[in-house]
Amino acid sequence: MRSKPNKHTGPYLASLLVLLTLNGVVSTSQAAGDAKAGRKKAQMCSACHGIDGIAKIPIAPNIAGSPAMYLEKQLKAFRSEERKEENMNVVAKPLSDADIADLAAWYSGIAVEVTLPN
Repeated sequence: MRSKPNKHTGPYLASLLVLLTLNGVVSTSQAAGDAKAGRKKAQMCSACHGIDGIAKIPIAPNIAGSPAMYLEKQLKAFRSEERKEENMNVVAKPLSDADIADLAAWYSGIAVEVTLPN
């Protein structure tokens, strides 16, 4: 015997769908790489981006806490020279997909605290 939908069924199903979707987004944004290995590999990034992901020079962006998917996409674009920046093209060229995933895991795993001005 089938139960009849009631006035609460629609909103309940919509809420469930949103929660399941958000859960999928959150879990896919986590890096597949090894953050511990990424920390070691990040030594080569530290002169510009810092081991903590906070830029040490004015032309480098802060990358701490950036989504892993974004970091991976950018590093792969630098590696293939789809994205042009002389220093990053040279640094990214020898990176394997595993290296990139590890670096993304390290930098995306750094928690960033923001303080708003008064």
